[in-house]
Amino acid sequence: MSHTAHIRSHRKPRNRNASTIAMRAGVAGGVLSLAAAGASASASAAEPVTQTLELPTFTADLSAQVAQSAEATQQAADNYQLQAERDAAASKAAKQAEADLAVAKKKAAEAERKAEAARKTAAAASRSSERTVLAATSGSTSTGASTATGSAASVVAFVKAQIGDTYISGGTGPNVWDCSGLVQAAFKQAGVSLPRVSQDQSTQGTQVSLSNLQPGDILYWGSAGSAYHVAVYVGGGNFVGAQNPSEGVVERPLSYDPPTGAIRVL
Repeated sequence: MSHTAHIRSHRKPRNRNASTIAMRAGVAGGVLSLAAAGASASASAAEPVTQTLELPTFTADLSAQVAQSAEATQQAADNYQLQAERDAAASKAAKQAEADLAVAKKKAAEAERKAEAARKTAAAASRSSERTVLAATSGSTSTGASTATGSAASVVAFVKAQIGDTYISGGTGPNVWDCSGLVQAAFKQAGVSLPRVSQDQSTQGTQVSLSNLQPGDILYWGSAGSAYHVAVYVGGGNFVGAQNPSEGVVERPLSYDPPTGAIRVL
């Protein structure tokens, strides 16, 4: 039998509790952690850290949206350009129309000026012709053209009796007259009723030529239906009428103020 066999040891076993083991393990772990941190710090100090940024990746849908946006922007720019061109064209057309209108107005004014000059020339020629005819009438010795008879004689006598009376617009006698008031009163006492105003008196009876006047004919100035003055032809190339406020009722030769026309009611 061995001298060591089955001999119990007299050494007491160490009493290692759980807390002691855990503490020792924690200390060891802390030392290792510090070592690892130091190594990591050394490595970080030795080598620079590179940071990588990830850029977004364009998908097919996003590319399509970008393309559509660009197309829409181009279309809007084209529309603005077209509108600008249209506005410019409209402005140019308006300016041209304004210039054309100014030219047309100028031409119309020139044409009117020439027409007015032509009318004045024609009127002057007509009045000259009338004066020639009336001068010949005034110099006529025809008894029929100079002497009134019957009712015409009473008309002539009446208007001559009023020579020297006052002219007042609207006057109908007995000592103040206007032109149509005198004519109306003269024919009234001869038994003939005439309208009150010269415009209406100029359309009564029968129109007669100024070269074939007889005493008692009514003379008018202006056109028939719109005459502005009337008087009575008294023969011998003269007429009697209420002329105006400065002259009153006077007798004047036909050439003094040639009438436009004449009517015969007797």
